[in-house]
Amino acid sequence: MLSQNRRDFRAIYVCEHCKAQYESYGYDDANFHEKVIPKMECGKCGGTSPEDYEAQETRYPEDFQI
Repeated sequence: MLSQNRRDFRAIYVCEHCKAQYESYGYDDANFHEKVIPKMECGKCGGTSPEDYEAQETRYPEDFQI
């Protein structure tokens, strides 16, 4: 992650297949980390995360009001 404001963040995503990098935004909750990120397609090779993808922990607990 490059920066974060509340649960909105900006990060550099790296393809696990071809190592291409791109900068984009995201939302720091379990749904985004567990369901959205693994389905993101690489713009270079079209790959997605493998079945054994492990989601990163969120900065704040799910029920924490920021």
